[in-house]
Amino acid sequence: MKEGIGKSDQVSKAKGDKRERTRATLLEAARQLIREKGHEAATLEAIAERAGMTTGAIYGNFKNREDLFIALAQAYWAPIKPRVKVGASFADVMRAIADATIAALADRQSVAIGRLTGMAYAIGNEEMRQRVLGVTRDSYAFGEAWLASVVPPDEIPMPAAQLVCVVHSMIEGLTFQRLLTPELISDEVIRAAFAALARTSSV
Repeated sequence: MKEGIGKSDQVSKAKGDKRERTRATLLEAARQLIREKGHEAATLEAIAERAGMTTGAIYGNFKNREDLFIALAQAYWAPIKPRVKVGASFADVMRAIADATIAALADRQSVAIGRLTGMAYAIGNEEMRQRVLGVTRDSYAFGEAWLASVVPPDEIPMPAAQLVCVVHSMIEGLTFQRLLTPELISDEVIRAAFAALARTSSV
């Protein structure tokens, strides 16, 4: 047998690549449809038609319409990725989060309207709101675990479970206000906000 990727591995990779392409096509079709007609009009049938596929292709990749909308939000809203070394101080972590928030602004700007309309839809649709709640809880749990892995608990100004909620709210709030009024929310303002939170840990 030749060294390298076997035939079965090649087939699996091809199927994986095809699945990713299908997901990407469906998400882009959903994004376009929502932008043109809103979330209510973005039915699975309409999304499938826009993508040139069947609803079976959607169910092969997403559990339901809400699952597709969640995947859409995750795919297009650039993540915040702070670079922090183990053993960093809380001030170092806050500085890294501020820098990562600023770095994501350019990518987030082009999809901010879609993000806001998605949030408005979720607020008015209880089933979707519950899905967002579940995803957000998982995200907060991940953030709490990450925080515990890089900063000693006695250095943070409040319980970690509360801190991740505060930090997330600051990131989202500063992001949207920066995009709305960039003249008022400079990079320095964003850095100062997280520096102020860091200072409370030493009070």
